[in-house]
Amino acid sequence: MSINEIVGIIEGKILCEGCSPDLKYTTGFASDLMSDVLTIKSENLILITGLVNIQSIRTAEMSDINCIIFARNKVVNEDMIEIARENNITLISSPYSMFRVCGLLSQAGIQPVF
Repeated sequence: MSINEIVGIIEGKILCEGCSPDLKYTTGFASDLMSDVLTIKSENLILITGLVNIQSIRTAEMSDINCIIFARNKVVNEDMIEIARENNITLISSPYSMFRVCGLLSQAGIQPVF
């Protein structure tokens, strides 16, 4: 599934375009615990979180995650956007809860990590 398809499904807004728009995503993982995210090894993974701070960007960088969806219209600051841009990480904001974002993406074919 492409970034544009994801944005449409979750009524999202792209905050930072980092990765190629042609990249296809197949799996997703939702967590506010970045220590849990560090244990995941999966290619083309979407991280869904409500944790809006530099740590979420740094965790994605260390885990080779290049797409983060922030639930509940969380506000991302310029420092986060700059670090995401430097690391080719796409940031998306959605008005929906984490639960709803996960449900919508699951219905559309995104698979869980486990």
